[in-house]
Amino acid sequence: MTEPSELTLAIIGAGPLGRSLALRAVQAGVQVVLEDVMPSNLRHAQEQLRVALGEALHDSGSSVSFVSTVEDAVRQADLAIDCVPDELESKLEIFSLLDRMAPPRTVLLTPTQALSIADLASCTYRPERCLAIGLGAQELAGEAAARGAVVPLKRTANTDPAAQALVVEFWSRLGCEVRVDTDRAVAFAR
Repeated sequence: MTEPSELTLAIIGAGPLGRSLALRAVQAGVQVVLEDVMPSNLRHAQEQLRVALGEALHDSGSSVSFVSTVEDAVRQADLAIDCVPDELESKLEIFSLLDRMAPPRTVLLTPTQALSIADLASCTYRPERCLAIGLGAQELAGEAAARGAVVPLKRTANTDPAAQALVVEFWSRLGCEVRVDTDRAVAFAR
């Protein structure tokens, strides 16, 4: 398992959720790579994080970088969180990209209230390294993910304990309590 100080997080999408997660992760000492295909989203994220962090960005022992491709985002990632819409097509597309481009060790994490992580995981070559946060984007970006909040983590029956531990460690570093539930959905065959 990765040491906390060495954790590299790829965040796919620099919208409100991606920016919020990036800010909290950098403040917790996590290396962050924030990706968005829209240059204006990346510029907005850079400005917002610069204002929010100021000199703390350099003093935290952590850093954030901004990239425009998924491949660049996940190249060194231990954990990748997508911030795409909670729709089957969007999640399948991003999981496919992440699965192809991320190193085999990378854990894939997705926020979803509508979809089964067992189903999404079964569409990858790393189903044991896929987990979900049972919150929507607004809840995850807002007060529900504030310090001391309970973050519902969904795993499958086949989730690798080390992958689960990495995700729990990440949220704990953000000051959240993690409640782990197993997704009992029957995954469709690959």
